[in-house]
Amino acid sequence: MIEHRPFHSLGAIRSDWLDARLHFRVAETGRAEHAPLGPLYVWNDDEFTPNSGFGLHAHRNVEIVTWVRSGAITHEDDAGNRARLVTDSVQAMSTGATIHHAERNDEDVSARLFQIWLHPRKRGGAPRWATRVCSRECREGRFVTLASGDADDVRAGALPIDADARVRIATLREGSAIEFTLPVLGAAYLVADHGRLDVGSIRLAPRDGVVIRDEKKVMLTARDDTDVVVVELWGA
Repeated sequence: MIEHRPFHSLGAIRSDWLDARLHFRVAETGRAEHAPLGPLYVWNDDEFTPNSGFGLHAHRNVEIVTWVRSGAITHEDDAGNRARLVTDSVQAMSTGATIHHAERNDEDVSARLFQIWLHPRKRGGAPRWATRVCSRECREGRFVTLASGDADDVRAGALPIDADARVRIATLREGSAIEFTLPVLGAAYLVADHGRLDVGSIRLAPRDGVVIRDEKKVMLTARDDTDVVVVELWGA
């Protein structure tokens, strides 16, 4: 089963500095049928205007994975972590019992990012934070795991998260195809970032998403150059 969520159907939160599109319903914003998928309950397509962002605020009991699509974001938290996350950077933050952090665009150009939230396996505990870069060259024509709750993935270089999920990315060139295999007894949510993508028989426009479940394998065919970001979930 493949459930198409066109970009134009997504809920939206807009302010003078933030344009956020919600692949999953958040509180009363978005469509009721855009329900969580296993532990995955937030996937926001965010754009921060220059010199803007979130000041210090609290999170608890959530795994947050952030992928910077363009521009740069500066992260700072009360555990002493601070970093400027440039294009093609991923950040994984386990908030534990509580962490306070700020997320700002201190640049003179807009920043675009995906922010993905997952329920943790266990509540509480100490916060954890890590970041890495995944260049376009390293992911061209193949999926690379950015963050994962699987120990083998972490040993291979993925950032650790405490959830039954992995976040992956591939860069596909126009006309290329790749076979996507779902986890056993699992599901996935997939977004085509900036180009058209066929997922099986369904054509995605840029920034569309799809829920995939009860499928063993799906063929992905790029109609334009595009990045493909996917969250795989097992037991969902």
